[in-house]
Amino acid sequence: MTDDAVARELAGVGPRLRAARERRGVTLTMVSRATGISLSTLSRIENGRRKPTLELLLQLAKEYGVSLDELAGTVSATAEKPPSPSPPRPASDKAMLPLTRYVGGLHAHKHVLPATGEQPPRPRQVSHEGYAWLCVLSGRLWLALGDRDVALAAGEVAEFDARTPHGVANASPLRPVEYLIMFGPQGERLRRRVHPTGN
Repeated sequence: MTDDAVARELAGVGPRLRAARERRGVTLTMVSRATGISLSTLSRIENGRRKPTLELLLQLAKEYGVSLDELAGTVSATAEKPPSPSPPRPASDKAMLPLTRYVGGLHAHKHVLPATGEQPPRPRQVSHEGYAWLCVLSGRLWLALGDRDVALAAGEVAEFDARTPHGVANASPLRPVEYLIMFGPQGERLRRRVHPTGN
């Protein structure tokens, strides 16, 4: 590969990293905390003001659950096999399955939090732009929203402005909890539409 070709590929890494991060539904601050890479370094890489090293790319590819080929632009995200659950992360053992691949608008993920065997501490909270909808599929979920603590059972839902500090944990030490979460643009709301039957 020529130097010009390498330069062209590196130039496109920033937008692809941003797209991979947004598909995961995480902020630069969250990635910085998880990887130890400084926030300013992550921002400069995404904006094309810094060329990432191979070591950084490997770390970010693992964090986002994508291949180096995808980050380098040699394979399309949509051409890959359907998404599979990400491997459990050591810090939380949480498994996450992306349900949407496009950037912008609504994007959704399914999460599974394992049983811990003991009562967890209050969830660590984060905040970011956007609006969130959460639906518990099974088990009991602990939602820490600002200074409020809510226990949600299967079939229960919550929606909130993602700028409000929020975090989740498994509310039951004996069984896992599964839930769906969707993020949308700031001010977005789900709209009900009922089609009448008959008449």
